[in-house]
Amino acid sequence: MGLKRRTVLWSLLGGGGALIVGWSGLPPRSRLGDGAWLSSPDGTLGLNGWVAIAPDGGVRLAMPWAEMGQGVHAALALLVAEELSVRPEQVQPVAAPPEKVYGNVAVLVDGLPLHPRETEPGHETTTARLGRWMVRKLARELGLVITGGSSTIADSWDALRLAAATARAQLLGAASMQWKLPVAELQAEDGVVRHPGSGQQAGYAALAAAAQGMPPAELRLRPRAEWRWLGRPQPRPDALPKSQGRATYGLDVRVPGQRFAVLRHAPALGGRLGALKNEAAVRALPGVEAVLRLPAPTGGTEAVAVVARNTWLARRALDTLEVEFLPPEGALADSAAIGDALAATAREAATGDRGHGFHAEGEPEHALAHAERVLEAAYRAPYLAHATMEPMNATVRVADGAVEVWAPTQVPGLAREAAARTAGVDAARVTLHMTLLGGGFGRRLEVDHVVQAVQVARALPGQAVQLLWPREEDFTHDFYRPAGAAHLRAVLDSHGQPRALLIHSAGDAITPRWLARNVPGLSGPLDLPDKTAAEGLFDLPYAIPHQRMRHVATRHPVPVGNWRSVGHSHNAFFSEGFLDELAHAAGADPVAYRLGLLADAPRHAAVLRLAADKAGWGRPLPAGRARGVALHESFGTVVALVLEVSVVQGRPRVHRAVCALDCGTVLNPVGVAQQVEGSIVFGLGAALDGRIDIVGGEVQARNFPQQMPLTLRETPAIETHPVDSTRAPSGTGEPAVPPVAPALANALFALTGQRLRELPLRLAPA
Repeated sequence: MGLKRRTVLWSLLGGGGALIVGWSGLPPRSRLGDGAWLSSPDGTLGLNGWVAIAPDGGVRLAMPWAEMGQGVHAALALLVAEELSVRPEQVQPVAAPPEKVYGNVAVLVDGLPLHPRETEPGHETTTARLGRWMVRKLARELGLVITGGSSTIADSWDALRLAAATARAQLLGAASMQWKLPVAELQAEDGVVRHPGSGQQAGYAALAAAAQGMPPAELRLRPRAEWRWLGRPQPRPDALPKSQGRATYGLDVRVPGQRFAVLRHAPALGGRLGALKNEAAVRALPGVEAVLRLPAPTGGTEAVAVVARNTWLARRALDTLEVEFLPPEGALADSAAIGDALAATAREAATGDRGHGFHAEGEPEHALAHAERVLEAAYRAPYLAHATMEPMNATVRVADGAVEVWAPTQVPGLAREAAARTAGVDAARVTLHMTLLGGGFGRRLEVDHVVQAVQVARALPGQAVQLLWPREEDFTHDFYRPAGAAHLRAVLDSHGQPRALLIHSAGDAITPRWLARNVPGLSGPLDLPDKTAAEGLFDLPYAIPHQRMRHVATRHPVPVGNWRSVGHSHNAFFSEGFLDELAHAAGADPVAYRLGLLADAPRHAAVLRLAADKAGWGRPLPAGRARGVALHESFGTVVALVLEVSVVQGRPRVHRAVCALDCGTVLNPVGVAQQVEGSIVFGLGAALDGRIDIVGGEVQARNFPQQMPLTLRETPAIETHPVDSTRAPSGTGEPAVPPVAPALANALFALTGQRLRELPLRLAPA
């Protein structure tokens, strides 16, 4: 690790001095927590901060994480059921309060700019161990509750198993004390503690009171050989209520006397409101209760809202409101000009020392200076909207100095604090109810919609108001996936093998902007080189002796945010597209070429071989079809994807997708397959049609007809093949997105000879 990267880590951890050294020597904050809040008048008794036993013997599981279709509630219930020896259907998730014990540690640790080779178990570098240890401690102190970064299972793997195993040990200890029998002779199974020798038994409910506060005599995690539920296909308990319309999403919230608000932002990003020309006439319309100006939330745009008895009346009234819109005080965004500027910046950086060096090894400049053959290419990616199925919304009531919020959010703690700041009350006076999310993809890591809903509710004290963003506002005022560009060069030997790889990229940094909007206290000290800008470029698994990767962080007048798989989403397109170019230049098979560079990456090689084997790589295809491959690691998970493609009336058509992945221990194969399928559908839609154009500061796409998701008719047959692994689980919600675009582009090159280096993928007319 170079000096600059060590400096980044040290700065991230707060600098030097005796204070930080002393703090680092203290034991980390416990994640077991206090179960007092889980205890309730109905007889439910909390055994720790995660697990409680109900009077019927059921288990209540504290759930701080958002359910947005990824199946995390079901997966974590399996984890607890396994360790606590109950059936999965006996575990009921309950919303957890915003306490530090539930803070996400894994998502912050993953933010360190470390190469995967530095963090591989058994091969961790000293710097990596120190950095990860310090950030784990820092994360436990911060206690940021975040559902994102494909981190939930990885973050809860140890914490929930420990909590459930501790509860089981306490229950066994309680039975041992009551029966005067050794714990070693007792068994816990299906919610009952038994003594096989005497036949004595008691349900968990009967033992819970005695188990409270009892220190466990022996803590033992169940070995894999004893697992009954984990690793086996399990149904999703939320599937039926969702399919029957009984599940409660944000827009389903109904409070007695509730009113409804609809807003419209100034059209230009960062624009302002002028005069409301017919405000009095709109206020007088039947059912209308208020017309309100909404100040711009941090990073957002000023808006006007109409409140009425129902959403339809609010929308109709808003349509009649005549608003004078003013341009932003700064420059007007233009996506075409930004894209050209990014490409020029990446190209210019390749000839100098601009940007932050995220990775360097060997002597790449020397290899370049003495190269016999150099291959270079420039790649580009556009801005992208999240376009969740459920538009942005929140319901808020402000009354008697207190605030109540119902919101689909990925950051409940930050949403609560934002509501408190907006209402001018202490955070303890804010109650937040987290609903199901109709899609997140990173958009609901933002709290702008909560801020606006509180602004509206403050104008109607005591009245619950549901704020809705129409779909057009959702498209035109998102926090977009940044546009990006990369300039890639490879020094090739006489056999076409890469001796050196130099990558220079350019694009806006997400993390500092997100922190400034959502965690004001952290925005200053953490405005450092952003790993998300370079991930997927600096952390490649290929054994290339000389490497250098630098990124130039730009700042354009377009609000940017976390989009599903973040920087990997476009950087994998750059790196894996270029790897395919290297294979072609060498006259080599794309799979064999990659395998030749993976001698030091056995996980990656195994995943690639599995995908190729299952896809029938090398076997003949019908005329007019071709295969493409891509390999990528993100969020600790290695994914190889093979797509089988044709072209129908000038448009790419994917017939079959074969995905192999190493995501560590698989909790539920059904859940993994669902996440892979959703990721591939999501990634194909973006690769084929995803593009946000901005002209004169205004986003041109206003609804799905201008940026269509993949249709059912276009969806390929998808196969998912997890590698059998005993590693700790890693993410599955995002890692299958990054390889989609490069696999599709590589297949199209094999089929048509056209090398596509810009997203979305557009074939030239035949």
